[in-house]
Amino acid sequence: MPMASQPEGLALDADLLKRYSQEFNADRANLVAANAAVSNGILQAATSYRGVRELPRTFSIELKQGSITNQEHSGRCWMFSSLNTLRYELIHKWDLEDFEFSESYLFFFDKLEKSNFYLENVLATLDEATDSRVFQSVNGLPAGDGGWWQMFVPLVKKYGLVPKDAYPESANSRNSEAFEQYLNTKLREFAAELRDAHREGRSMEELRAMKVERMGVVYRICAIAMGEPPATFDLLLRVKDGDKDEKADKAGEATAEAKAPKGVDARRQIVERGITPQEFYAKYVGVDLDQFVCLTNSPLASTPFYTRYQIAFEGNVAEEAPMDFVNVPLDVFRKAAVDQLAAGHPIWFACDCMQFSLRKAGVFDAATVRVDELFGTEFTSDKAHGLEYMDSPSNHAMTLTGVNIDADGYADRWKVENSWGKDNGVDGYYVASGAWFDRYVQEIVIRREFLDEATLKAVESEPVTLQPWQPISRICR
Repeated sequence: MPMASQPEGLALDADLLKRYSQEFNADRANLVAANAAVSNGILQAATSYRGVRELPRTFSIELKQGSITNQEHSGRCWMFSSLNTLRYELIHKWDLEDFEFSESYLFFFDKLEKSNFYLENVLATLDEATDSRVFQSVNGLPAGDGGWWQMFVPLVKKYGLVPKDAYPESANSRNSEAFEQYLNTKLREFAAELRDAHREGRSMEELRAMKVERMGVVYRICAIAMGEPPATFDLLLRVKDGDKDEKADKAGEATAEAKAPKGVDARRQIVERGITPQEFYAKYVGVDLDQFVCLTNSPLASTPFYTRYQIAFEGNVAEEAPMDFVNVPLDVFRKAAVDQLAAGHPIWFACDCMQFSLRKAGVFDAATVRVDELFGTEFTSDKAHGLEYMDSPSNHAMTLTGVNIDADGYADRWKVENSWGKDNGVDGYYVASGAWFDRYVQEIVIRREFLDEATLKAVESEPVTLQPWQPISRICR
């Protein structure tokens, strides 16, 4: 029932709609734009050929990476991009032609650990009402696919890594929707049981014993969906160059390449039999994950620079310290990324991949995706507003493998390795303009050696805890 007295301008009445229509049809540009957008879609209609031409795919610093990976219909981008940074190190350490880690291997344990982490968060919020903001954050997606670099690190430390052929993709890692749905449904059932038992007066020891028992069901669901991961496996790597034999010799059993029959792959082989995932990581990858720091660029008044932040109730491995970020100014953020690439190391990063993005063409650039020209309106929101109003928080993680430095020393474009397969982008790679990087990239993972003194000091400072709804970062899928 409408209010008896309404303020002027409250309703969209017929006269107002008629006025809008007349104004729209009076401008020929609107009619041309509508023809293009209705027929071709907004992004296609808004694509500027000049923008495409002014963003070449050449880079003054460019790393040679392995084959493009594909997360398919799953939210594992954070895991793929993390593994892509490490495989680069392994490929060049051992002079391999190519290599891919098993993403499924960590996916299995991530589901287990997130389930346990969720139930521990339920135990920590037993007296919260189910409609409280805290509990709704905890209960939002108990064991969802998404994550950050900071979730990747404890998984690798605890479980190691394996090559892809030791634990290949499954139907439920390629398309995780049903797996995620029913696992989350079961976890919420367990949460209700724990909260009901708490109201009945059961002790925390009894509740945790219930949780341990319920986690057996979680393991069964994961093992049925994906198959159990290997405790040990046989490793075979082929060394690229014949003059690198000493690396094979120092590893496992090195096969001889002399007098190989014609047509037989004569490259040297590195062979290990019955190696564990932890042994494989220590011996063949060997990257010290404690030497990496996640930097964020959040120019909000509520999140001062050179401060370390933790997000409450976010994580996956319950016994690990809370995940954290160090907030730094944009120039520090950008310089750290350039310095790490120049030293020959790729970079995990998180961004809002939906903004001014051409998925098929492989472009991230507001000067190419001219929706402002198409709609006849400027998009003026800055990075702080984009975070504060939840318009452009991070939602996807990828890997930086190159950058171009212009004559003035500015990083004017970046080479981006994605995990959407070779059919998206140009053979799986994207190019991001410098302005797009500055505006829409929220997190980068940087080795300590490329951090300035002020940032290193912040890394060692006491963290400030943020609630999961506070706008500094969002989970990546």
